[in-house]
Amino acid sequence: MKEYKTENLRNICLLGHASAGKTTIAEAMLFNTGVLDRFGKVDDGTTTLDYDPEEIKRKISISAAVAPCDWKNIRINVIDTPGYFDFVGEVVSSLNVSDAAVISVDSVSGVEVGAEKSWEMVTEKGMPSLFFINKMDRENANFSKVFEQLREVFGNKLVPIAIPIGAESNFKGVIDLIDMKARTNEGNKVVEGDIPSGYEDQIEEYRNMIIEAAAQTDEELMEKYFSGEELTREEIIKGLRIGVVCGDVVPVLCGSAIKNIGIVALMNTIESFFPSPVDIGEYKCKNTKSDADENRKFDVNLPFSAQVFKTVADPFVGKISMFKVMSGSISSDSEVFNPDKEKKERLSGLFLLRGKKQIPMTKLIAGDIGAVAKLQFTTTGDTLCDPQNPVTFEPAEFPVPNLTMAIEPKSKGDEDKIGNGLQRLVEEDPTLKVEKNVETRQTLISGIGEQHLEIVTKKLQNKFGVDVLLKDPKIPYRETIKKSAKAEGKHKKQSGGHGQYGHVWIEFEPILDGSAEFEFVDKIVGGVVPRQYIPAVEKGLRECMEEGVLAGYPVVNVRCTLYDGSFHPVDSAEMPFKIAASLAYKKGMADANPVLLEPIYSVEVLVPDQYMGDIIGDLNKKRGRVLGMEPVGKLQKVTAEAPLAEMFKYATDLRSMTQARGSFSMKFVRYEEVPAQIAQKVVEAANLEKEKE
Repeated sequence: MKEYKTENLRNICLLGHASAGKTTIAEAMLFNTGVLDRFGKVDDGTTTLDYDPEEIKRKISISAAVAPCDWKNIRINVIDTPGYFDFVGEVVSSLNVSDAAVISVDSVSGVEVGAEKSWEMVTEKGMPSLFFINKMDRENANFSKVFEQLREVFGNKLVPIAIPIGAESNFKGVIDLIDMKARTNEGNKVVEGDIPSGYEDQIEEYRNMIIEAAAQTDEELMEKYFSGEELTREEIIKGLRIGVVCGDVVPVLCGSAIKNIGIVALMNTIESFFPSPVDIGEYKCKNTKSDADENRKFDVNLPFSAQVFKTVADPFVGKISMFKVMSGSISSDSEVFNPDKEKKERLSGLFLLRGKKQIPMTKLIAGDIGAVAKLQFTTTGDTLCDPQNPVTFEPAEFPVPNLTMAIEPKSKGDEDKIGNGLQRLVEEDPTLKVEKNVETRQTLISGIGEQHLEIVTKKLQNKFGVDVLLKDPKIPYRETIKKSAKAEGKHKKQSGGHGQYGHVWIEFEPILDGSAEFEFVDKIVGGVVPRQYIPAVEKGLRECMEEGVLAGYPVVNVRCTLYDGSFHPVDSAEMPFKIAASLAYKKGMADANPVLLEPIYSVEVLVPDQYMGDIIGDLNKKRGRVLGMEPVGKLQKVTAEAPLAEMFKYATDLRSMTQARGSFSMKFVRYEEVPAQIAQKVVEAANLEKEKE
């Protein structure tokens, strides 16, 4: 591909609700720049950017994909992101390396949750953006209605710079409100012409919005505007660009990506109004030699630095690391330093990625987005830099995964394959977490939602050849006692020669304040149990505490007092006393009113006001206790406590109750007694499991 200067680069992120046409917009841009001879379609599984087998099968984007294309005198690096919330990690990492965003909105559905969430992320980063009202060829498409809705939700900084000619099946093209020209499609060509009649009122209203928005960004233009003088085309473009770059103006365009109408206008807007990396100005990094913060900018003359924003685990090609050059430039076969891992890496072959296609490059400069294969130590979020000038960049903050499932192989013996596959997928996806629960002996995977975890299982199958099952995780219950009980344990065995003899009396009582999980008290007087055997009694009890008498769960908050017993001068030894302790344990615990305990979690739920009733009602159904409510910005925070057993699928429940507008976090607080009715079912299930084993 052609080489560009930093000021001729545009790094843009395509955002929006699922099925708002983001992938098709990218496909149309590639087609218009001559990169593609044939316009691919999502429904046919032929688009450049949805190349994964699961994306083709499901007709949705699962991973972010980059599409560099040359337009006029610039290179546009388009990053297409998934609209489904389960894959929000892809959006976060893509926004981290983008300089501006295009938010796609459906012309029929209007403002959906995906657009709201995209806007929140973009405004939080202070990133320039525009809205593209897509699918204007659809039945019931309505530009004016959706535009008004956009302004109502996102504010008056939204300004239309293109409006549709016709709608639904009669949608023919767009009117450029800056150049005051009509642009219609004839075959694969965009034809410029005069504006058809019938649009005068609409044009006057929207054109006034444009001129006012342009004038507000510059004092000279403001004076000219208020003195009643007409702004020239160049002045309008200058004013709008200032407004767009600083986030005070958000252009609104329209079109139909599938019919390639309005896409050329969108690309021209990206070229004219969106910032290059040079316009972004300074950013912060940390000098690892001095441990001081530094300001740098996208300047090709500074020492090389880059940040890895995405890793692709390919079982055939190996690991591909995608990065943005933050300063300086880099050539193939260079040696760089990774300060996060304190290791050197060799960049053997640089390339650009267009979907899955690799385009070899000899050099990449500040502001550009490229990739390299087979880095040994580098993972997502790491910095690569000039070994003589080490700096690090703050990695992106990813949402915490809050849906956990147990994963196991369908075929025995595939455990190692699962482990290796998951390790590779965790490198690829920062929102996927894997842990081995020692107590329940399960491998647990945590993700953003059910679809996220389902895709993980499909990737394990397609990429690593292992079939898996997802199950609800086992709850780490505990057992304790509610009253005191005394029990005798006597182990006596005679079998010729030395026999075995151990005899103890132990009192079992609850530790009510929960200050210790287990306490052993020695109250032996007069040597009825010799000193050397007392540690064996304690050891026997500790081992027994790992398995309760109710359902085999670990026992907590119990004090065991050894107060009497007897011994045989020849037959007594450590082992008989250990066995005697276990016999006393079984009897004593059964008589001490054993109960089941379950983990209780503190839950914080953030939701818009209108969902509060549903949220509180649902938490009550889950045996939760609502502790308080308080406003947090535009949202309400509900604080509650609920048993873990009821909360495994809460990520899914909350999403369906709030149309994905709610979020939550959980952390363990304590154990509490399980209600008798539920405890009985848990005990029965545990005993049934034991019988199977």
